[in-house]
Amino acid sequence: MAQQLHFEKHLLGGSERSLRFAFILDPLASLKAWKDSSVAMMRAAEKHGHEVYAIDCATLGWRKPGDGHAGGVFGEALHLHMRPDDHDWYRETGRSWLPLKAFDAVLMRKDPPFDFEYLTATWLLERAEAEGVRVFNRPRALREHSEKLAITEFAHFSPSTVVSRDLGQLQHFIDEERDVILKPLDGMGGSQIFRVHRNDPNRNVILETLTHEGSRTIMAQRYLPEITHGDKRILLIAGKPVPWCLARIPKAGETRGNLAAGGTGVAQELSGRDRQIADALGPILFKRGLMLVGIDVIGNHLTEINVTSPTCMVEIRQQSGFDAAGAFITALEHACGLS
Repeated sequence: MAQQLHFEKHLLGGSERSLRFAFILDPLASLKAWKDSSVAMMRAAEKHGHEVYAIDCATLGWRKPGDGHAGGVFGEALHLHMRPDDHDWYRETGRSWLPLKAFDAVLMRKDPPFDFEYLTATWLLERAEAEGVRVFNRPRALREHSEKLAITEFAHFSPSTVVSRDLGQLQHFIDEERDVILKPLDGMGGSQIFRVHRNDPNRNVILETLTHEGSRTIMAQRYLPEITHGDKRILLIAGKPVPWCLARIPKAGETRGNLAAGGTGVAQELSGRDRQIADALGPILFKRGLMLVGIDVIGNHLTEINVTSPTCMVEIRQQSGFDAAGAFITALEHACGLS
């Protein structure tokens, strides 16, 4: 495909030797291979001739060097052979506790929530970076880019928004905008997202519930009617936009396009506005160590910047033929010094 070749040419890819990649994940049994982007990346890595390992994030740890061992950050690494069957998608060919220094690159792909254990994992991965390990996305960048709040840096692209736990401020915003979306800052997959009209008789209890009686900060955004045409997930790889996005269209009676909430994903070529937003954000985020980012765009507005475990690669390839997972591995090869 011409788009694929053009995209990968910009990434300066091309593998000349086998690399060892460790994917830090949730338990393998929880992954749904028929739609999981991490699985797509692992398959692409093996197709490119590289060794694939999986490390359950819960096994990450650190040990002081000495007494006959190298020390440093380690994890229980499962050596995998990938299979095409989505219901029986890998074979474990070995497992051992290994230092992260044993790998050419480590990919942090654990799903949120961004809780204390996730935060601890970023601290450990940052220590691994200090030991010379290549980690993507960079742990410091993961900590510094809240997937909801990161849009505040690019406010000229975002819809009318307020972030607060003050019930008076939130009530005033609803009165002003008349039709708004309310969401927690730590949600994913459409969880706990509410659409509230100014005259909604439940608005008080919704605000009280989401804010935990004013003790938890939430985000309120003006409702964008363009959601009926899809909440577009646009992937940025090494600062460059994938030419196809996935428009997640809400099911009848819903305001959430998230696939986890029953939305339908439709691959679309990027619009001019999509490219404008992606081209503005891509180089900035990549410079900070965010090799893979998923930005969400509704109509002409940026609504979220996803950095933990962006997805939609499988659906984009199935519908457009563009192999985003393969393009990501090409970018990873370049980051590891292959040309």
